[in-house]
Amino acid sequence: MSWQTYVDDHLMADFDGQGQHLAAAAILGHDGSVWAQSPAFPEFKPEEITNIMKDFDEPGFLAPTGLFLCGTKYMVIQGEPGAVIRGKKGSGGITIKKTNQALIFGIYEEPVTPGQCNMVVEKIGDYLVDQGY
Repeated sequence: MSWQTYVDDHLMADFDGQGQHLAAAAILGHDGSVWAQSPAFPEFKPEEITNIMKDFDEPGFLAPTGLFLCGTKYMVIQGEPGAVIRGKKGSGGITIKKTNQALIFGIYEEPVTPGQCNMVVEKIGDYLVDQGY
């Protein structure tokens, strides 16, 4: 299965048959290289990925300043140290799951809930970890 298939068929899939899905999603290498992304995934800056990786290595690093992606600031909320970073901005937010080789990104807006985004991103991330990625 191609990386783009994971994004298109799993991360961007309809949650409930009602047309609800993530606003954007991507799979990136730890170095910030794009493996696959949805059309709406923002153009990020390399230092933003560097800071996200630093937070995985040093949990809490992003908490004082916030998580930035494409210049958009997300307030960092409780995640899983070293494994999942969650951010909130208004009625939307972001979930990032770290695997052995990749970062799985999900960005959501209402009516999608934080729990729905967390579930789909972390489920794919856990699957990839089990597959050695």
